[in-house]
Amino acid sequence: MGYTEVLGVEDLLSGAAGKSEEQMLNAVDLLSSSIGKSVLVKLKGGRELRGTLRGYDYHLNLVLENAEETRGTRTRQLGTIVVRGDNIVLISPAPE
Repeated sequence: MGYTEVLGVEDLLSGAAGKSEEQMLNAVDLLSSSIGKSVLVKLKGGRELRGTLRGYDYHLNLVLENAEETRGTRTRQLGTIVVRGDNIVLISPAPE
């Protein structure tokens, strides 16, 4: 899995659901390598967050620093937040 690909939440949480162990390690490696970097997080309900990934756990709860929420053309600054993993649809390295 390349760094430019999107991490599907199902890929990270389902483990053996049609994925090889190597593919799963690559997905986890990608998330680990994103710590300290800007990520785009899409949530259920169409909300989008962008911020610096500071940490995550096995539930896929994320800690984002300097987070901002985007809805359409509106952007709202949120600061440091915890995103509950159940709400995440995908995580992607943020475009520069």
